[in-house]
Amino acid sequence: MIIIVPYDPNWPAEFEMIRQSLEAALGATALQIDHIGSTSVANLGAKDVIDVQVTVEKLTPEIVERLTCAGYRYRPEITRDHVPPGEDEAPALWAKMCFNQPDSRRRANIHVRVRGNPNQLYPLLFRDYLRTHSQSAQAVERIKREIARRHADDLDAYYDIKDPVYDLVWAAAKEWAGNSR
Repeated sequence: MIIIVPYDPNWPAEFEMIRQSLEAALGATALQIDHIGSTSVANLGAKDVIDVQVTVEKLTPEIVERLTCAGYRYRPEITRDHVPPGEDEAPALWAKMCFNQPDSRRRANIHVRVRGNPNQLYPLLFRDYLRTHSQSAQAVERIKREIARRHADDLDAYYDIKDPVYDLVWAAAKEWAGNSR
């Protein structure tokens, strides 16, 4: 069931615990570990799941081995991200590995993506844009709450509606980033 909860000021500290666990499991393989998604934006309501992005040089079986040995649950059915309209659709640019938290630990989605690929840049730019544009963050929250209200038991419908909304934010965030330089 999809439930959007108010922002929890404990989310950054909970991310930090996850980050430390991932860092211990992956060592230098993890080039960067970032808190992403709605829980990474102050005052933004979200599903109570910490999204984490691990940036790597390339996706390898060693990553699966290290994270599963550390108790993370590999999701082999998730191999790529949604491609926003107008982006290069080359599968390698949107490839990823996905994991969930070890049993009895705080709910988390761990996205492992290759450095410099658009799917690696997307969540960072999206997060930074919402952190600096509170009205857009509030609009995103209202949309997510409404989708959850209408489709709480239909994950496919939730993402079928949410992804195009996020694509609009992605376009605005790219323009904002280009003008910020």
